[in-house]
Amino acid sequence: MTAAKDPPPQPAISAPILATSSVHMSGTAEARIMGSAVAGVSELMLFHPVDTIAKRIMTTESRLVVNSISGTAGNLNTAVFKDRAGAGSLTKFGSLFPGIGFGAVYKILQRVYKFGGQPVLKDWMKSRYGQSFETAFGHHGATTMLSATSGALIGIGEVVLLPLDALKVKAQTAPEQLKGRGVIDIFRTEGWSLYRGVGWTVARNAPGSFALFGGNKAAKIMMGVGEDGQRATWTQDAISSCAGATASIVVAQPLDIVKTRIQSRAFNSPESGVSIITNLLKNEGSGAFFKGLTPKLMVVGPKLVFSFTVAQHLIGYFTTTMKGF
Repeated sequence: MTAAKDPPPQPAISAPILATSSVHMSGTAEARIMGSAVAGVSELMLFHPVDTIAKRIMTTESRLVVNSISGTAGNLNTAVFKDRAGAGSLTKFGSLFPGIGFGAVYKILQRVYKFGGQPVLKDWMKSRYGQSFETAFGHHGATTMLSATSGALIGIGEVVLLPLDALKVKAQTAPEQLKGRGVIDIFRTEGWSLYRGVGWTVARNAPGSFALFGGNKAAKIMMGVGEDGQRATWTQDAISSCAGATASIVVAQPLDIVKTRIQSRAFNSPESGVSIITNLLKNEGSGAFFKGLTPKLMVVGPKLVFSFTVAQHLIGYFTTTMKGF
């Protein structure tokens, strides 16, 4: 009889960032789409009025804060409610829902693309460039930088949805430009002008998304979650989303002012970003680049935190529950 041979030794299993595993924290394609879509719908239903308020404040080209409290309150009332500033409370509230149709299509597509697409791109970059990132930044640094860099690239690609965003902003800030016009007529007549400000949008999206996904991942690493198949709790997802959202809003705010003002201009009265910046510095001062930052952090920040938290947690949940389907 021939002695049985020992099985060949198995290679040691290491866990560099390049390694793959049966558990993908990014989730399956179906889980990503479902989690991101639910987040987009939920965000729209709860926060569209808040988004309208922020957009109207950012597009107001006069000084809002003056020497008296009553004067400042009056300026804010006019900026937010426009021609309904003198109406009753219910009428004022109803005036905060223009552009809900454009907002629905834009927000759902944006969240599915952004929150569902970033993990796909991150996984692709990880499989090809993970070792290079780890060599340059170390293990935890590479994890953060991969999330941030893939987020920035996803943010750049988001400009494909710019026409829907532009129409939403116009409906929120200058609805008279769209009055009596159908969607098909607008796209046929305005064409590429709906991509007005695309360069400024890219310049705003790239650092904003870099900070959003990078800040989120860095916070999770500090809490010790997010690796080796670990699922974060609702609280941990909320904390990491808050860190990423705050960083994103602060970093992107100056260029967001320029982008929003470009989009709010009349179709037949465009203004370049350089001209907007020149006039802003001349008439409002450099502080205007951060106009509305405090209320934006207070009201728009929770919107982003909410949707990012819901998307991350539901993607993890659906990934777990859909295994084997």
